[in-house]
Amino acid sequence: MEFNQYFVQGMALLGAGIAMIAGLGPGIGQGIAASRGAESVGRNPEAAGPIRSMMVLGIALAETTGIYSLVVALILIFLKG
Repeated sequence: MEFNQYFVQGMALLGAGIAMIAGLGPGIGQGIAASRGAESVGRNPEAAGPIRSMMVLGIALAETTGIYSLVVALILIFLKG
């Protein structure tokens, strides 16, 4: 079975849209992490330094998922779209 160029282009753009849905997860995760970090600092202000460093590390790791999905979407759009 052979697909024409319009079908391939449409599927690539659909895949790019689906890949960008993966950007929702990091956004929600970062919001939850910041919320819990602020709550923890409010309960124990002396531990603000370690809490902040762990929160920044977690947010950075969560952001990589969003960046990877953006890269995949851009590759699909500009190479096949």
